[in-house]
Amino acid sequence: MGASEVVWVFHGAAGRFTSGVFSTRRKGEAWIKTHKLTGILTAYPVDVGVYDRAVERGDFEPKNERERSSEFIGAFTSASQEHYHYEDGAQP
Repeated sequence: MGASEVVWVFHGAAGRFTSGVFSTRRKGEAWIKTHKLTGILTAYPVDVGVYDRAVERGDFEPKNERERSSEFIGAFTSASQEHYHYEDGAQP
């Protein structure tokens, strides 16, 4: 994500909501390993939405009104975000 400030957010494979937020990837990974979790640890920018960051960086360009809607923006994620997958506490 570059030099901007990020937090690391863990979403469990079966979870509906975030189950952990960490100041560093290392701290998130330690927690994942301790509990043998399966899911994704993703870097999220601080003080800016993922949609806005992706548009700003050219990672995403809205092509129609639906892609500019509140519903779309509120559910938006980007594959360009740094992220790591884990199975039973380890990277596959």
